[in-house]
Amino acid sequence: MTVPEILILGSVNRDLIVHAPRLPLPGETLRGQRFGSCLGGKGANQAVASARLGAKVALAARVGLKENGAAMVEQLKGEGVDTRFVAQPADEVPGVALIVVGAEDAENQIVTVAGSNGTLPMEQVEALELMGLRWLIAQQELPLSSVARAFERARAAGVRTVLNAAPYRPGCEALLPLVDLLVVNALEAQALVTTLGGGVAEPEALAQTLRAKGPSAVLVSLGAEGLCWVDAEGTRRVPARRVKAVDTVGAGDTLVGALITALAEGQAIERALAFAQAAAALAVSRPGVQDAMPRRAEVEQLLAQNN
Repeated sequence: MTVPEILILGSVNRDLIVHAPRLPLPGETLRGQRFGSCLGGKGANQAVASARLGAKVALAARVGLKENGAAMVEQLKGEGVDTRFVAQPADEVPGVALIVVGAEDAENQIVTVAGSNGTLPMEQVEALELMGLRWLIAQQELPLSSVARAFERARAAGVRTVLNAAPYRPGCEALLPLVDLLVVNALEAQALVTTLGGGVAEPEALAQTLRAKGPSAVLVSLGAEGLCWVDAEGTRRVPARRVKAVDTVGAGDTLVGALITALAEGQAIERALAFAQAAAALAVSRPGVQDAMPRRAEVEQLLAQNN
């Protein structure tokens, strides 16, 4: 069996997606335009994004077998994701995400129920095989104590760690000393800095404040305003590509998966950021979540158009 270079510790959900003319106001009922159900969860999304771009990627997760959870694992295998570290408890229900997408601006509202994602036991973390890994990625839809222990083990094994601090959760600031690369959006960056006692600031200042707490590098995604990267060499800004946004759900996960794929290949940071930005741009220009995630040839073609 091929040894993975990237291990993603994350959630697996069944996404239930409703498309509406716009996001509903509190107490309002709207007539939806269409409904769909698909595999989701930030862990699964990032694993699929990486696999489609050519990475050797494994997923460590917990997927309950109730409500057809076994089919979710088979779908991951079909995408080329190594599932050897996916536990499948027979008496648990998989995670669920209820998503509303507004047609006016492609923005979304999401409510998640953790299900089996909320019970990742420490013994499963201790059993993870880290030999040969280059990157370990985690988000915040799993117990933070399990993420912390995984990062401790990775650091001891010489594996670089990535925290996608999404969704924001109080207490996640304690993970920062264990993180090599922090990836956040502007709202998550501000929430983290506020928790640390800081005030409202511009993205560069937020990233610098967060980097001072442990990470070697911080990436702040700014939607239509592009990316802000801060490391020991300074600040880089990458402008957003001009695309017609159709559906922004999963764009952040595509960005993370593409970025770590590029870094695992040894690409220079400028090229890796451009690669990730191109992949995310393709994803938001299409409907769906994993259905919208691009293949490697599509990203390379888009990059070639600008060279």
